[in-house]
Amino acid sequence: MTLNQLNYIITIANVGSMNKAAEVLFVAQPSLSSSVKELEKELGITIFNRNGKGVTLTPDGAEFLIQAREIYSNYENLLEKYSGGEFLKKKFGVSTQHYSFAVKAFVEMVKKFDTAEYDFAIRETKTKEVIEDVKMLKSEIGVLYLSDFNRSAITKLLKSADLEFVKLIDCNAFVYLWKNHPLASKKSITFEQLANYPCLSFEQGDTSAFYLAEEILATNDYPRTIKANDRATMLNLMIGLNGYTLCSGIICEELNGNDFVAVPFEYNGAKEDKMEIGYITRKNTIPSKTAKLYIKELKNYLGIKEGGEENAD
Repeated sequence: MTLNQLNYIITIANVGSMNKAAEVLFVAQPSLSSSVKELEKELGITIFNRNGKGVTLTPDGAEFLIQAREIYSNYENLLEKYSGGEFLKKKFGVSTQHYSFAVKAFVEMVKKFDTAEYDFAIRETKTKEVIEDVKMLKSEIGVLYLSDFNRSAITKLLKSADLEFVKLIDCNAFVYLWKNHPLASKKSITFEQLANYPCLSFEQGDTSAFYLAEEILATNDYPRTIKANDRATMLNLMIGLNGYTLCSGIICEELNGNDFVAVPFEYNGAKEDKMEIGYITRKNTIPSKTAKLYIKELKNYLGIKEGGEENAD
């Protein structure tokens, strides 16, 4: 087994194709396939299922990939430390639920670096993929939330992936909608007032369960629902259909624009539930300097002091 072979496996898994991986790695496709087969023979496992559409990881391959990423990441860290980073482009990735503040913090963090020296990545994606990305070391940091309704299930997923959750801030529920929505001028909005408007939520995939929802109060029975895959589409649905979503109320106007408002949700006798927003990382790992700076930018935007408390203003 060689470091080159580990890099080949990681790259193939990332792009999902032998041909694409060969282009990225600047090696001939037959040579790449041969190297992978030699490694599979040496290990006594099949790493990839091969088909006409590309390749997918086998269960053994998925387990091997976790170890391969960890070993190769340590190798890159050694190169960076002892070669001054001269021969290595540094990498840092974040996976997050659809939070504009997480993107804003990423933007502020990237501004402090020379992007020619880094491979940066931010992925707004499904809840399960946020967890999977951090588990597989595709991203160093994941941003998501816990609440009373999803805490048990999400905590089990994190534990099985050897991940830990670090709390940043507690948030009440807000109704997020277009500034010209009939309810936009209300001081607070009840569930009954929303009955005639479509509730918008981010799609979590065919195998999703309600506890993977990005929106708080996902257990409520909504008479009208529409799912979207990305933040831009959801904002368009708010304008075109007077749709709404339930969120933390932490809105970045610089990225989302100022055509939307967040109005406090009124529980009206129902049990209250807060969003506990935080980040996830691999257990027993020391965060990179880039990760520490990203977390600092998250705290700055959320108004969290170094001691962990929110600023009074």
